[in-house]
Amino acid sequence: MARIVNEAAHAARRNAILDATLRIVESKGYEQMAIADILGELQISSGAFYHYFDSKPALLFALSERMGAEAEQFALPIVHDPTLGAIEKLQRFFATLDRLKLAHKRLVFEYMRVWYADENAIVRSKFYMTRIKRLTPWLEEIIRQGCQEGVFTTPYPDQAGRIIISLFEDLGYAAVDLLLSEEHSPDDLPRLKRIVTACIDALERVLGAPAGCLHPPAWDEELAQWLAPPSGTMEMEKKES
Repeated sequence: MARIVNEAAHAARRNAILDATLRIVESKGYEQMAIADILGELQISSGAFYHYFDSKPALLFALSERMGAEAEQFALPIVHDPTLGAIEKLQRFFATLDRLKLAHKRLVFEYMRVWYADENAIVRSKFYMTRIKRLTPWLEEIIRQGCQEGVFTTPYPDQAGRIIISLFEDLGYAAVDLLLSEEHSPDDLPRLKRIVTACIDALERVLGAPAGCLHPPAWDEELAQWLAPPSGTMEMEKKES
């Protein structure tokens, strides 16, 4: 019983640190955040902080892991919904993940700045394998359903999920410079749309799905949201100036 209580207390304190980190990152930005900000907000010692996290980047990656667990809560009901066809499941699956990222857009942008840095290549590789383990079984279930329905024709449903994750991994590399650019031009939305269109086209070809079946109906508006400054960015820039 005592062990269960201790584990619950440990999880609660860890989540409190992550909650504080999220608030500070979304208000100040990751680079401007100092561990002292977290200590001051929670009124804890540095020793208490380092008991849970060994570095500042570890906080950002832990927030990403928690967002992945949150995505699981939303995605699994879609995967297991017996009333949905495979194509609709994939459409809702990807739309749900995108909405979750947009809801934490400032965090996602700060995460990208750290994630794609050269010094984080090893950690990036480890997290990629984590996503493979988490997402592949869900995608495989949907793909096998699609093959049974006759809407997907891939002979490799067990491998198609991994390939899809690889496509979206490359999408991140292709779009990150455009998304993180300090100045945007009228050409940015068409460029981003072309990058995403190419990824979705490749995804449909991997699945052997009907062309255009996975394209979101209102995605111009969704893509434009990604090119808009994250919430809080303009306010921070005004304070710095």
